[in-house]
Amino acid sequence: MQWADFDTAVPCYNPYRLETRHPLMRRNKRSPTISMKRGFFTIMAAQFFSSLADNALFVAAVQLLRTSKAPEWQQAALVPMFALFYVVLAPFVGAFADSMPKGRVMLISNFIKVAGCLFMLFGTHPLLAYAVVGLGAAAYSPAKYGILTELLPASQLVKANGWIEGLTIGSIILGVLLGGQLVGSLISPHLLAVDFPFITTSVDTPPEAAIAVLIFVYLLATWFNTHIPLTGVLMRPMPKPRHLLALLPDFWTCNARLWRDKLGQISLAATTLIWGVAGNLRFIVLAWAAAALGYSVTQASALQGVVAIGMAVGAMAASMRMKLEDGPRVITLGIVMGLLIIGLIFITNVWVAAPFLIMLGALGGFLVVPMNALLQHRGHNLMGAGRSIAVQNFNEQACILGLGALYSLSTGLGVPTFVAITGFGVVIAGFMLLIRRWHARNLVQHADEIERLLAIARNDKAHG
Repeated sequence: MQWADFDTAVPCYNPYRLETRHPLMRRNKRSPTISMKRGFFTIMAAQFFSSLADNALFVAAVQLLRTSKAPEWQQAALVPMFALFYVVLAPFVGAFADSMPKGRVMLISNFIKVAGCLFMLFGTHPLLAYAVVGLGAAAYSPAKYGILTELLPASQLVKANGWIEGLTIGSIILGVLLGGQLVGSLISPHLLAVDFPFITTSVDTPPEAAIAVLIFVYLLATWFNTHIPLTGVLMRPMPKPRHLLALLPDFWTCNARLWRDKLGQISLAATTLIWGVAGNLRFIVLAWAAAALGYSVTQASALQGVVAIGMAVGAMAASMRMKLEDGPRVITLGIVMGLLIIGLIFITNVWVAAPFLIMLGALGGFLVVPMNALLQHRGHNLMGAGRSIAVQNFNEQACILGLGALYSLSTGLGVPTFVAITGFGVVIAGFMLLIRRWHARNLVQHADEIERLLAIARNDKAHG
């Protein structure tokens, strides 16, 4: 089947069909290298501050629940609540990201996060308010990753993902440290001592003071959003409100198309599981540090930063050593990562824990960068940047939601922390083994198709 025939057979949006008909969709030919660099580094700055606030807010939300004597299962539920709108709104956020310049999408998304912080400050239950922040993140992600495929050729996607993931992980390190310090005993008294004349605020506790500070970090990210340049890609308008449900079959067609793709299905399955692990590892490290080391939130947040350091090292190493077509070769590392998670239960000394967590993070970072880049490449070729990332987010956040709900349930039922962590690691290693066997079968049964797709990945100008 020719590409044109396949494209008309499936209604899922394809940017390359439009590109042949609409000259505006081609990249800007005036100084493309300078424009790409300017846009790319502005995107990185916006992503850094938005992610910094996201991760600091998680620590503040955990502390807010602890100070209000909320049950422990509610703290574990923060992760799946953040993922909720990624899953529920997945059919719509991709189309939203493709309907306007992606810098504007990121701007709107950060304002939604600010609204979630305000809800948290003015009495809304932290779980519900944190879900609103997740709504902003769900709208933000398709634009953040989708704009990379609009700015950069395929050969630069791994390197760009290495930079973005490395910077994001750097923001995680600083974010969890920032959140831990803002709610700690050293800085919070100074924040609570700030008084505005003639203004009465509801900021009375250290986590509330931390959340108030983080609002300004989000606003800094919005300033960078306003300076992201246009890519010259033709926008696809959102349907009118009464026709929004028409996006549902379009989304499921896009989702099915990516799962049918012989490279897309493997990279999607692997990244779905990796991000499911990473999303829940934030709370698992907090719970493990409290059980094994007797750490407070402020102390445990530093260990989250240690994991992120390892991820940054792994991500940067992958960006320098791996090519786009190399993604499936790193699947075995996912099995090792699952087994290492089980190893946490045997560690009771912080000097052993620190290098162990760095190694755990490095494996995840080295694994996710080439797989993520390959998935973006296949998705962009098949359906367009925004929809591709929305499909990716739907699957990844559904995994975070499922694993998080499972962990929250086990905590609510009184399952010991070490037993829950062991079960978590077994699930990860087992599914990664299945993904590796799936890819090995594809190499035997669909060798010609995989070689064709790998040839496309090696060629910046090829689409299919």
